[in-house]
Amino acid sequence: MRLTFTLFSLLTILGIYLPQKLEAQDPRFSQFYASPIELNPAMIGVYEGQWRFIANYRDAYSSILQDNAFRTLAVSFDMRQKVQKKGDYFGFGFSALRDEAGEGDFTRTKANAGLSFLKKLGGSGYTPYDQYLIAGAQLGFGQHNLNWQKLWFSNQFNAEDGVVDFGSSTGESFDKQSTDLYLDFNAGILWYILFDDNLSIYAGGAFHHLNAPSISFLENGDDVLHRRWVANAGGEIPLSREISILPAVAVMGQNTHLSIAAGGNLRYSNRDWREVAIRAGAWAHLTNQLEEGIGMDAVVFTTFLEMERWNIGLSYDVTTSVLNTANNSRGAFELSFIYIHPSKSRYTVDCPNF
Repeated sequence: MRLTFTLFSLLTILGIYLPQKLEAQDPRFSQFYASPIELNPAMIGVYEGQWRFIANYRDAYSSILQDNAFRTLAVSFDMRQKVQKKGDYFGFGFSALRDEAGEGDFTRTKANAGLSFLKKLGGSGYTPYDQYLIAGAQLGFGQHNLNWQKLWFSNQFNAEDGVVDFGSSTGESFDKQSTDLYLDFNAGILWYILFDDNLSIYAGGAFHHLNAPSISFLENGDDVLHRRWVANAGGEIPLSREISILPAVAVMGQNTHLSIAAGGNLRYSNRDWREVAIRAGAWAHLTNQLEEGIGMDAVVFTTFLEMERWNIGLSYDVTTSVLNTANNSRGAFELSFIYIHPSKSRYTVDCPNF
């Protein structure tokens, strides 16, 4: 049982994180709309309030990997400052992420500082609809870690007895358990137009790891963190005074990996001055699956509670790929928390609901 579990953990890490060479695929959140700064640096400062704090937690495949599940924690803080010209703003933000995966204690840690500029394009008498174009960038540091001692390799497998000799040589030359601290640079743009408080459209795109930093565990290694591109779009469509639908799509590509999330949430609001709203929805997650092309990986069910300052989201990924035979369709659990401090200024930025 120990051998089977260890082998599965190793194959999982090799299959997802170490294809051909040591190549890392960025973690993602199913509630991408609730982790905006991780999605696109241009979303720094895009909210209605004085400042914002966000925390996201994801736990994936614990039904198989138990205590060695894939766990991701991200936090961010951003605020906005008005510039001299009416309607334009600078946004400032900080974010950090830690990702853990598998029995080998593979971890990724990063921290970024970001800046955005919100340029108002409309909202006057000539163009009555609030419209903004935002550009944002992040600069930060990251590091990857892997505990080689918790993994075994083919040289350590005794075929006659069917056991692993952890005391024998691995036959591999590993120099270190941590990569060098690397510099990371991300940039993105976002456009949105707000026709009414529950009617809006937005679209954006971003590039992450523009400098393609080295993440090799070997001295003088040539493994790099591949650039990741993101395209996202969505909006809000009213169905009645209290009910609206929020469709959205996020497409991400990194090296040979492709991820597509599309769906929507149905939103009900009491339309009071102390607004309380609830959301519920379903999302499809598709990925490229080796030679089989793009296929359905999971269906994500979400629920969201919006209060005056607090937003709390829950989601669950139901696995639909071939992995469902191993995990009985029990994929990932995700929790998001957003706090937005209300603005004290009479100058506000009207933003869409994401």
